[in-house]
Amino acid sequence: MEKEKDLGIGKLTLFAISTTLASGVFSLAGDFAAGGAHTLAVLLGWLICGIGMSGLAICFYRLSVVKPELSSGIYNYSKAGFGNYVGFINSWGYWISAILAPVSYVALMFATLGNFFDVFGSGNNMASVIVGSIYMWFLVYLVYRGVNSAVGINAVVVIAKLVPILFTIIAIILAGAFKPSIFMENFAGVPGGDSLLTQVKSTVTTTVWTFIGIEGAVVLSARAKNTKIAGKATIYSFISLLILYVIISVLSMGVMPQEELAKLSNPPMAGIMEYVVGPWGGVLVNCAVILSVGGAMLSYIILCTDSAYQPSLGGIFPKFLGKLNKFNAPTWSVLITGIILEFFIIMLHVNDSSYQAMYAISTSTIMLPYLFSALYYLKLCIQGHGCDNGAGGSAAGWIAAIVGTIYGFWLVYATGLNYILATTICYAPGTILYIWARRENKGRLVESKADGISLAIVMVLFVVAVVMLAQGKLQIF
Repeated sequence: MEKEKDLGIGKLTLFAISTTLASGVFSLAGDFAAGGAHTLAVLLGWLICGIGMSGLAICFYRLSVVKPELSSGIYNYSKAGFGNYVGFINSWGYWISAILAPVSYVALMFATLGNFFDVFGSGNNMASVIVGSIYMWFLVYLVYRGVNSAVGINAVVVIAKLVPILFTIIAIILAGAFKPSIFMENFAGVPGGDSLLTQVKSTVTTTVWTFIGIEGAVVLSARAKNTKIAGKATIYSFISLLILYVIISVLSMGVMPQEELAKLSNPPMAGIMEYVVGPWGGVLVNCAVILSVGGAMLSYIILCTDSAYQPSLGGIFPKFLGKLNKFNAPTWSVLITGIILEFFIIMLHVNDSSYQAMYAISTSTIMLPYLFSALYYLKLCIQGHGCDNGAGGSAAGWIAAIVGTIYGFWLVYATGLNYILATTICYAPGTILYIWARRENKGRLVESKADGISLAIVMVLFVVAVVMLAQGKLQIF
């Protein structure tokens, strides 16, 4: 594996941007408006997200410096800080989140293609499933042929898809489509609507969704020249994308009234561009969406593969997921990822699920891995190790740890009980793999109080979720 440690900060930054800059950027305004959030709530949502995600990004960076031996940190951080089962459940949750993301991309990509070819409908019919599956397995084949070569291809894709997004921003400005009067009309909303807190909470899923993948460089840190480079790549990609997202959100809120934004079909940015410059603008954005999510699917299959492969090396997942082929790619991690992806793509059609439903579950399953990463860095700060190895000042470390942790808890709170229970239905079955791995490593199922408490909580919530699902009180997809 040593010969694979050749990814520099440029490729890692582009990788993190590509896994993050996918579908969310094209649906920001419409999803905010459909959730009932007006401009003030959106701005507050971005402020909270900006502060919170910056805290998490700095936590990732500092952990990469303080604990360079913990490569592929998402699972290693929670395992090192809170025990084997907590490490497993966070790793499993991250893997499932990473898998659900490209499934949502399939829904959006073929809904967008449906604007050109009626056969694809709203993106979840049989034609969409068949063609989407063929494309997904082609990408699996690319990754099977070598993860690092796929990362190189991805660097070209991310540059290509940035161009139409920047063009959209310039077009809105030069066309004079941004109207301060409309922006102010959208600012506070109508009297008697949802409370400001409710509106801000409604922005959480969308804002977090647009940043899922920002930790992609950390997940691939085992393939980087060093873990510090992976941490820097996370910071650079986060700052770049936050600026881009806020600009797009603000401009969109000044183009059309909130009620009209809420009615736009996927992707909402296409409707905005059609309103600004005419039908060709909508066509341009639709093409950009297809390119964007098509490229992001490649990034996410890489991410999914490493999310299964790295935990297998650490004894958290079964050993067979760590076996390499002649291309130095993890054979079974790639294939099992493809099989699970295929299952969820089929479920997309069976349950008539939407792009928004899939990304909501993907977002909820990644929140615990984010929270426990921040908690681990906070724990290191309390123990006096948060600034070891030249990680930076003590005050800055404490601020990042506290902000990241508070934001992690805010995400869980704002998500709501429904999605927490839906998440446990995705989490609990993975315990079978945990038992498998513990037996392979001749370890006890429960080695600490933290393991026992975590296992009990997951199973209790799982039972509650199954009962509510049977009663029709809970809907997953």
